[in-house]
Amino acid sequence: MTAPRWIIHLPTTLTSLDEVTALAVALRDSLGHLAVVDFGETTLSEEDAQFLRTRVFCDARLDGAGRCRRRDAHDGPCATLSGTEVGVPAERGHPDSIKD
Repeated sequence: MTAPRWIIHLPTTLTSLDEVTALAVALRDSLGHLAVVDFGETTLSEEDAQFLRTRVFCDARLDGAGRCRRRDAHDGPCATLSGTEVGVPAERGHPDSIKD
């Protein structure tokens, strides 16, 4: 029997799906080296509707190249290249710079 996996529920003060997605991407990019975190399974939900979850990353297995790092339901082929990753549009800036 496999031991159960644990989930960290990390509430934020962000109020839009775009902003919280950008935060999820930033967390993956900065903590992705930790083998104990499965970022491919990242989902988002509104505070009062936690049973309705939005998947962030595609996470499809790639032949010998790990997993896809593009957005869930992306157009085109899966990829692990940094140029195809989900990111924050340049005009938006980093999640830490988001103004209220």
